[in-house]
Amino acid sequence: MDSELGHDEDNAANSKQARFLTGNLMHHVAVMTLTSSFGLLAMFLVDFADLYFISQLGDDALTAGMGFAATLLFFNSALNIGLMIAISALAARRIGSGDAEAARALLTHIALLGVGLSIPVTIAFWVFSPQIMDLFGASGAAKDAAVQYIRIVMPFTPITVLGMVCSGFLRAHGDAKRAMNTTLAMAFTNGIFDPILIFGVGLGFAGAAYSTVLSIFAMAAFGLWPVLRIYGGFAPFRKEEFQANLPAIWDIMIPAVLTNLATPVGGAISFRFIAEYGAAIVAAYALIGRIIPVAFGLFFSLSGAIGPIVGQNFGAMRLDRARTAINNAVLFAAGYLLIIWPLLYLFARPIAAQFNLSEQGQDLVALFGLVVTPLFLFNGILYIANATFNNLDRPRWATWLNWGRNTIGVLPFAWAGSHYYGAEGVLVGPAIGGVLFGLLAYWMALQLVTRQHAAQTAKA
Repeated sequence: MDSELGHDEDNAANSKQARFLTGNLMHHVAVMTLTSSFGLLAMFLVDFADLYFISQLGDDALTAGMGFAATLLFFNSALNIGLMIAISALAARRIGSGDAEAARALLTHIALLGVGLSIPVTIAFWVFSPQIMDLFGASGAAKDAAVQYIRIVMPFTPITVLGMVCSGFLRAHGDAKRAMNTTLAMAFTNGIFDPILIFGVGLGFAGAAYSTVLSIFAMAAFGLWPVLRIYGGFAPFRKEEFQANLPAIWDIMIPAVLTNLATPVGGAISFRFIAEYGAAIVAAYALIGRIIPVAFGLFFSLSGAIGPIVGQNFGAMRLDRARTAINNAVLFAAGYLLIIWPLLYLFARPIAAQFNLSEQGQDLVALFGLVVTPLFLFNGILYIANATFNNLDRPRWATWLNWGRNTIGVLPFAWAGSHYYGAEGVLVGPAIGGVLFGLLAYWMALQLVTRQHAAQTAKA
């Protein structure tokens, strides 16, 4: 029975391997995106509920503290996301060319690298979190809350590496459902234990941090199980293979990590400006930071979905289909925006009121729903382009564009916005900067595919 089950699962895995190379690309984009977004949405909704529970404690400083802590923790997430991108891109190519064993070796090497790199980052953030909060503009009770949260969660972040790397490996195989289950497990665990620890046990603000720790273990478990049971698990470590794979891993991982580091840098710049307006406005900004992934989680999923599709077609020398997939992804994002914009316009202020925000804070959230929401489409286009660059041997393009968007596209716009329009300008200014970089990234992605396609045609 076990052997028959294993045979059936092998056949299922092989069918997924070829899935992106045939059939309707819009269907592939939609399925991969929606299954991924379902898991991410569940996780983001729990983060949203996290902030809601904290807001019910009646202290704007605690809500603001969550915003500051999330900004710092996102720096650590950049490493994990970079690792996931590396395994997804490199393994997808090996799988697309029919070499599943090489993909397993990559899984071993990237997981070991990730855990090894995350340990010193964890120690540094734990030790220096008070000084980093000072740089972000945090002070008083908001700073104390942020440091408490960070020091509870950070020791367990190396475990997050395993969950993220396994999720990327599953996605490289086209196994969207099981990759989704890793985030679902994290979300459900956090959702169950948040109210229990915050209110039931009486841990208050610290309860949210301990709930996050439990969810990290759940995510790692649900990522490891299918990798070990269905896809052969980790290949035995061989020094020669590791040395041979290391240049390719660095070529994608380092730019991917640097690319994703740009986002929390942009967030930290914005928080530094917004901190000048007090805890009540920072609390509103923290709420907006939770609304964005809930409302636009599909954009984040879309970039993760398009990568393996482009990667497998690249490995199979089908860059004509890669170009079509990119355009379909942009159309998919635009269609989704037409649905989410009116919803945010209608419900932004009522949501803000439920979080006990001040009138000025509610105005800021309402402005986000009306003005910033449509502009976020260009961030989605940038995510799609970055995934394309990572899978077509141009990861440094993604790095430079993301850093440009989160520095040149944030700092002068946030400064001008703050100078002329106050807190509202800090919110809208960087969104306008994102339009410029989104358009540039889309043009560059299409140019790259055209160039690669012409090169392949000439060789043939």
